[in-house]
Amino acid sequence: MNQALVLASSSKYRATLLKRLSIPFQAVSPDIDETPLAQEQPKQLVSRLSMEKAQALSKQFPQATLIGSDQVCVAGADICGKPITAERAVEQLQSFSNSCITFFTGLCVLAPGQCLTHVDATKVTFRNLERAELERYVDKEQPLDCAGSFKVEGLGVSLFEQISSDDPTALMGLPMIKMCEFLRQLGYQLP
Repeated sequence: MNQALVLASSSKYRATLLKRLSIPFQAVSPDIDETPLAQEQPKQLVSRLSMEKAQALSKQFPQATLIGSDQVCVAGADICGKPITAERAVEQLQSFSNSCITFFTGLCVLAPGQCLTHVDATKVTFRNLERAELERYVDKEQPLDCAGSFKVEGLGVSLFEQISSDDPTALMGLPMIKMCEFLRQLGYQLP
């Protein structure tokens, strides 16, 4: 497959995942408004934003395969954003103690004449979390740019009782199993 591959994202986490495939790609920030629409449910939000991210670059890269992805963390009925500060990260994690949260990760692979979409749901069950251990965790890993205030690929896994998902990479921001399926449908040779 000679078609250019573009990741419509500024996420270093998504770029790291895509590098696993050893396919040359370019990462470009799509710069879209990510504000939820009125009454928009989390699953619909990530689906829409994934598609909008890919579509935002379609004029700049009209012959490319574009990959858009978005993720939200949902606790109860609330969408939990990135914490930005250490204090907010500790508070967010403390609120997850002894509970289950859901991550919805949207994927859109857009190629000339094709639009393939998917939403993955991952459930994360947290064990009982003490404030002191959360402060140590946040200080060590600095997950301030991560929805949910943890990095599953690092020490964050020590906070869990269980993860339930069809694709463990979805929790890191890009559902690689489904994306590989889509890329194969488009003619990419994997592995």
